[in-house]
Amino acid sequence: MVLGLGPLELVVILLVVLVIFGPKNLPKLGSAMGKTVKNIREGMEDEEPAKKDEEPVIEEAVEDEPEVVDEAAAAAEAARKAEKKAKKKAKKAAKKAAEAAAAAEADADAE
Repeated sequence: MVLGLGPLELVVILLVVLVIFGPKNLPKLGSAMGKTVKNIREGMEDEEPAKKDEEPVIEEAVEDEPEVVDEAAAAAEAARKAEKKAKKKAKKAAKKAAEAAAAAEADADAE
């Protein structure tokens, strides 16, 4: 028994996974899961030594904080500018579409 599941339950689960992901994607899925488990284990092992050196890491994070805030502010400003530009383009496109519709309507009335 693995995790309280019998062999029949494991076979059913594997068949469902096979149907959902297909036989071509199973190797990719297995590889991704293996890398994930490996990274989690390495992260757990790296945490133990980090606890001893916790104070310098906190100081470095505090020193880097203004740069992060500045970058976030710059990104927010860029997003606002891009939004304004997109609104202006949308207004121009709507105005052109309205003019084209009016011209088409005038042509239809003339005929």
